[in-house]
Amino acid sequence: MTFPVSALRPIATLAPVAPLPAAGSASFGSILESTMGKVNSLHNDAVSAAQKFMTGESEEVHSVALAGQKAELAFELGLQVRNKVVSAYQEIMKMQL
Repeated sequence: MTFPVSALRPIATLAPVAPLPAAGSASFGSILESTMGKVNSLHNDAVSAAQKFMTGESEEVHSVALAGQKAELAFELGLQVRNKVVSAYQEIMKMQL
């Protein structure tokens, strides 16, 4: 099945990234919890889009692929940040006092 180019909806733009809060205004734990919630939300959106596509509610395969890629990139970014934090912690623990 082919669709004319005019039938495709434009890709939604990503929401701008909110600036980091001022020092001391939010704890590291609350920032981490908020970020993990956003990653989880992107994952849930991807699962929902895939389910809608498989049940026939949506015929737009590009929106399913886009939701999946957003979720994957958010997870990979979180994983890399975690790796850097663990690496920094290990370096600090190696320091002589």
